[in-house]
Amino acid sequence: GMSVSRIALGCAGFGDSNWRDWVLDEDESREIIERAVELGINYFDTSNLYSLGESERLLGDVLSQYDRDSVVIASKCYYQLDPDNPNSGGLSRKAIDQAIQGSKERLGVDTIDLYQIHRWDYDTDVRETLRAFDDAVTRGDVYHFGASSIWGHQLVEALKASRSMGIDSFA
Repeated sequence: GMSVSRIALGCAGFGDSNWRDWVLDEDESREIIERAVELGINYFDTSNLYSLGESERLLGDVLSQYDRDSVVIASKCYYQLDPDNPNSGGLSRKAIDQAIQGSKERLGVDTIDLYQIHRWDYDTDVRETLRAFDDAVTRGDVYHFGASSIWGHQLVEALKASRSMGIDSFA
């Protein structure tokens, strides 16, 4: 039901050039995000992984200068961000809840428009993942949840599980 621009701005290359050599620094990133808004782009896609959260922080900072209701922010979780903390990644309820709270803080928002799994978690039952996302919608932490970079059969499995559980499904 949300209206998004025909083009989305992917923010994987924004944040901290120390993370990857192809990532733009803050000033260059800010300039591109601002120009995108000027050109009518209202859909921005990031992840807690990109520059280890700096992309989210930077995007949230820039977009805070604009009408929050006019932009759509998508982010993602899955990857283990802290090598010393096995619960800092994956798609367990604990990992998802922690990831959403961290993303909300970095983005400076109360609710994330679209929060997605970045990959399939072979170690967590998809029903736990779906229930955690459904609960996040109920709490108002996210409006919709989705999936990025998974196989078609995995999407079908998730949609069947959502239907059988009577809960929200991937958007």
